[in-house]
Amino acid sequence: MSDSQLADWRAQALQLEKHVNEVVVGQARAIRLITTAIFARGHVLLEGDVGVGKTTLLRAFTRGIGGGYQRIEGTIDLMPNDLVYHTYLGDDGRPHVSPGPLLSHGTNLSVFFFNEINRARPQVHSLLLRVMAERTLSAFNREHHFPHMLVFADRNQVEKEETFEIPSAARDRFMMEIPITIPADTDIMEALIFETRFHDVDALVDNVPPDILQFDGLNQIASLVQSSVQASPALRRYTLDLWLATRDPVAYGLAIPGVDIKRLVVAGASPRGIAMMMRAARVNAWLNDRESVLPEDIHAVFHETVAHRLVFNPIYEMRRTEIARTLLSQAIRTISAT
Repeated sequence: MSDSQLADWRAQALQLEKHVNEVVVGQARAIRLITTAIFARGHVLLEGDVGVGKTTLLRAFTRGIGGGYQRIEGTIDLMPNDLVYHTYLGDDGRPHVSPGPLLSHGTNLSVFFFNEINRARPQVHSLLLRVMAERTLSAFNREHHFPHMLVFADRNQVEKEETFEIPSAARDRFMMEIPITIPADTDIMEALIFETRFHDVDALVDNVPPDILQFDGLNQIASLVQSSVQASPALRRYTLDLWLATRDPVAYGLAIPGVDIKRLVVAGASPRGIAMMMRAARVNAWLNDRESVLPEDIHAVFHETVAHRLVFNPIYEMRRTEIARTLLSQAIRTISAT
């Protein structure tokens, strides 16, 4: 694949972003991060309240990249087999089996959205995480492959009853945790309330031209982006220092008012997590038409790729979002990139 083809893919990626921004307004940063995850081939946790447009956002992206889209709702009675097959009584009065959401699109499954994943039991998490890691599933006496699948999931963060929090080892399988928040711009808020075009989701999503990208070519272009975008020795050292600071913030002079920094971190970012961060940073550089990673490319994805991987002392877990943002922001401000 030539440099001109890389440039063509970049132009198509930016075109996709443009159309999605017209459908889901006020979410430009989240849309850029999702674009980054798509080209870095990483699964995503979506962070946000009910009704902020997460489903609309994913449907818009899926229409633009093509392939199959499936969504499943997390419930207390959901079982692992519910992801694989459905059983029902046919017109002949006999039981029948049909493919479940993971299998219904076969190898063309592009986006799988697990809504309120923490309402499902750990057994369901276990199956999903294995499929995410291996992109394969054994069912009906054969192996099923999902070479193009990305998993998006969100959590119910309001209700605690009948929920099962995702353990840290499971969170580490997600490349990013991306916040989807209510836009602060009052004009956008007013438009969302009073402009009727935002009230018909099906019609809204249809405004995105179909198949702007070719979903079955994303793996190849993603690999090429990773091999084409370089990282200098200074950038490599900077990345290593940022990683070590998540594991031993005291050694790097980080401090947070009201927090015993010596007791804060139980586990910092994993090697897999930092590798994923660098994948995302390379994509960010490519989307900005650069051939080398700059510190600003790391800054653009650092919080979203690292914060959800940190394990804090239980006394600080209730404030983890605030503390993680402060800690990582301090690391960026304190550690020199030269």
